[in-house]
Formats: sequence, structure tokens, C-alpha cells
Amino acid sequence: MNILHRIELWGDRHHPQWMDIVRIALGLFLGIKGIQFVNNMSQLMAQVDAKLPMPEFALVLLGHYVFVAQLLGGILLILGAYTRIAALIQIPILLGAIIFINTTRDLWKPFPELLVSITVLILLIYFLIAGDGTWSIKADDRKKEPQP
Repeated sequence: MNILHRIELWGDRHHPQWMDIVRIALGLFLGIKGIQFVNNMSQLMAQVDAKLPMPEFALVLLGHYVFVAQLLGGILLILGAYTRIAALIQIPILLGAIIFINTTRDLWKPFPELLVSITVLILLIYFLIAGDGTWSIKADDRKKEPQP
């Protein structure tokens, strides 16, 4: 049994049901953030370009990756389908948001975006390890599979 299989097995056995509500809320949050990203894409891409200059095509590609990954990842997290993959595609986006976007803003606001980004990153790492839980589409598939 390799290490990834052990982590998956541990995550499936130690997943409280209330974390499914957190997973669904996280998926809704990421989906809404994906839609907000499209509305502010030019401003956010200008901030990234100021800190890490890159060709225009790379910026466009990065912007579209962030939008698709957040929207698709949010939907997958809500449904509980491919939760680990959805969390994995979100983690680079959150790391980029923490490094390039949120470090320049005021840290002492009532709800600073840096703290929100760090909280979301921690939750994504948790769901990368723990998986989807009992309230998911994949849970129905696991019930139908014969146990060895």
C-alpha cells in the first residue's frame, strides 16, 4: 500500500459529517470568487504583471485558468465529485493570491483578504487529504461497490 492510498484511506475514515457543510460552503465561495474574478480580471492581472512581468499571452492564459479552475473547482467541491482534484487545482491559485495580490493590501481591516485566502488555503489542503465525505456524489458510488 503506497503513501497516497494510505492518506486516502485515512481521509475517508476520519471525515466528520459537519465538514461536508464546510466543503459545500467553500465550493460556493470559490464559485462566487471565480465570477468576481472575471469582473475584475484586468485590474488583478495588472497587479500580477507589476510584480511578475510576463508576456500578454501568458497573462491571458493565467487569467482564464484561474476563472475556469475556480468555477469548475467550486462546482466539484459543492457536488463532492473529484474533491481532491478540485482542491489540488485551487491551491496554486490561492498561493498566487497570497503572494501577489493580498500582501500589498491593508492587513488590519475587519476582514482582511489575506486571512480569508489563508483560511481557504488551509481548508483546501484539508480537503485534499480528507476527501469528499459522506454527503457527496462519490459516496453513493462507494456504497454500491462490493467490499472485499
